[in-house]
Parts: sequence; C-alpha cells; structure tokens
Amino acid sequence: MNLDQIATGIRNGQLRALAKGITLIESRKAEHLQNASTLLETLLPETGNSLRIGISGVPGAGKSTFIEAFGQHLTAQGHKVAVLAVDPSSQLSGGSILGDKTRMEDLARDANAFIRPSPAGESLGGVARKTRETMLLCEAAGYDVIIVETVGVGQSETTVASMVDFFLLLQLSGAGDELQGIKKGVMEIADAIVINKADGDNIPRANLAKQQYINALHILRPRSSHWTVPVHTCSALHHQGIDEIWNMLLDYRSTMQEVSEFNEKRRQQAREWMWALLHDDLKELFIHDKNVQPLLPQLEQAVLDGITTPSAASRRLLERFRRH
Repeated sequence: MNLDQIATGIRNGQLRALAKGITLIESRKAEHLQNASTLLETLLPETGNSLRIGISGVPGAGKSTFIEAFGQHLTAQGHKVAVLAVDPSSQLSGGSILGDKTRMEDLARDANAFIRPSPAGESLGGVARKTRETMLLCEAAGYDVIIVETVGVGQSETTVASMVDFFLLLQLSGAGDELQGIKKGVMEIADAIVINKADGDNIPRANLAKQQYINALHILRPRSSHWTVPVHTCSALHHQGIDEIWNMLLDYRSTMQEVSEFNEKRRQQAREWMWALLHDDLKELFIHDKNVQPLLPQLEQAVLDGITTPSAASRRLLERFRRH
C-alpha cells in the first residue's frame, strides 16, 4: 500500500488501512517520519469531527468494564467508537499492559468499535505523541467518539487531559476514605467524576461517596465558569446509569460550543502540542549532534562520579552544540 492508498482506505473506514497508517505513525525509523507527516497532512481536513473523551481512575475502579459498557451503548445508537490506551511501559522490565482486547472482548468484536493499545516505550511524551496522531487517523476513518484510557497514575492523567475535550474520572465507593484515594491535582483536571459499581449492597456507600465528592469539589476552582463538575453513580456491570453519563457529555459539548470554549480549547491544545513536539525534536537533534555525542558519555560519567555538577555539564554540552 502506498500513501495514497492508505489515505483513501482510511477515509473509507477500512481497518487494514487504518492499522497500516497507525503502524507508520508509531514507527521510529527516520524514513517513516516524513511519510507519517505527509499522511497526517493529507487527512487533516477529515479530522476534528469526534468527541474526544479521556478516562482515568483508581486501580480496581472497573475502567475496562465501564469503557466496554459505554462503548456498546454508543455503538447501539449508531456511533463509531475508537478506544486508545495510553499505556506507560514498565521502566524496569520494559513490558507493558496490552490486555485491552482481552479485557473488552465484546467491544473488540463490535464492527463499529476499534481498540488500539499503545505502549509508551521510553517516555510518556512518546506515547502522547502517537496517541494524538492515532486519534486524528481514527477521526478521518469516521470514528465519532474517541476514548483515551490511561492506565498510569499522576503525569499520565495530565497528559491525557491535554489532548481530549472531556476528562472523566472513574472512582470507587466503599474503599475507606474516598478522598484519600485521589490527588487534588487529578480532581482539578476532571470534567466529571463517576462512581462505578453502584449496585446491590454498595448503593448506599456509592451515594455517600457521591456526596463527599460534591462537597470536595466546592473547594476547588472550576476549570470553566460555564461548567460545574458533576458527580454521577453507575453500575457498568449491569449497564445502569450509562445513558445519563452520555447525556451529560452531550450537554457538556453543547454548553461549551455555545460559549465558544469547545473550539478554543482545541486551538490551545494544538498550540501546546506544537511546543511539546518542538521540545522533543530539539532534544533528539541535540543528543544526536555530531559535536555533542562524543562528549555526552564523558560528562555523564563525570556527573555520576561527582567530578562536575549537572549544571556545569549541561552548559558545556550546550556550548559544544552552539559551535556549529
């Protein structure tokens, strides 16, 4: 398949072409970078027509069950859903959790759903870059709801929030003090909080947790003066409360579009993305510079041995870089 065939196939919603396009984007080979960039430029007019939703949550909150139930609810209404997993690889073993298709078996078999895990490899920035570009290809292929799931904690939430329209935080009830299990920083970036597993004997605890989160949110400054962060309960296992969450998302989109915040947020995200890519590319350029490369291991060892300071080593490397 050449680039034109891949682009045409993606526009026609062909999974094989979409998979080839994503593989091209994920490739780190120098000869593939230009082709990936050309493909994205070609398809750019067909992008931007989806609702981009980020989903995160504490371990055990039932993210996979929720995403599967949510995705099935949407495909039943005629939507095309793409699930992209931001999956930071283990820094110790180099492995990553790529079990999304086994964890969402029913959704994986749905003709109107597409699930793609993305291992981070060396950096979270790397996976964010590929996930953003994969999102554009999925939009060009006709997927009108993109779900970006993060399985990490901390920085990965902030990264995902910077590439989606809506960030949903999935929580559990009955796990001790609810507010101990969540960082203030993560709550500050949430556009909604959903307490999952609100079924059977757990319903009273879920309602109590809901009230605790509502009280906690009053303390935080809202991200937008036009949107009050709601707290919902649901049971993904029994498909209860899923329709209310989708209606809430539609309400968010229409509210933000009315006050022109929806497109403005995307514009700002695009600008931030440009700067993030520039920083990444400059770092690559610097590390592989022919003047810097011979000196880099020597100075790194000198810092390790305590012979020189990190700041002095950094200055020397920059001076070497500036010489040409």
